[in-house]
Amino acid sequence: MSESNKRNHTVRPGRDAISAVQFSQALTAEIDTWAESRQLSRGDAIRSLVQLGLKFAPVMTSYHSVQQEACTIEDEAIGLISTLLDPSLPEEERERRIRRLIEGPPEFAEQRIDLPKHEK
Repeated sequence: MSESNKRNHTVRPGRDAISAVQFSQALTAEIDTWAESRQLSRGDAIRSLVQLGLKFAPVMTSYHSVQQEACTIEDEAIGLISTLLDPSLPEEERERRIRRLIEGPPEFAEQRIDLPKHEK
């Protein structure tokens, strides 16, 4: 980043950053309508809308943490399924049924984004 760009992105202590954004005329009109219905200025409306979006938008996480979360969810599902299965089933059949439910039908394997893709 050049020195002039660093200056443009630096906020002095005690001061809020000022950001310029460009919206289409249609989006600007929608923002203005939203602002008017709430008796806000355009700037306050944009700030509120961004805060709302950040509040409800999922935070992007690293691939590693997504994998950990997926493993945790799978472990919880296996535990729950285990409690629902007939305890008199042989262990091998219980494991087969659990795997079938966790992995899903083979017809959908191509659509699964969490499974590695195999060369045909």
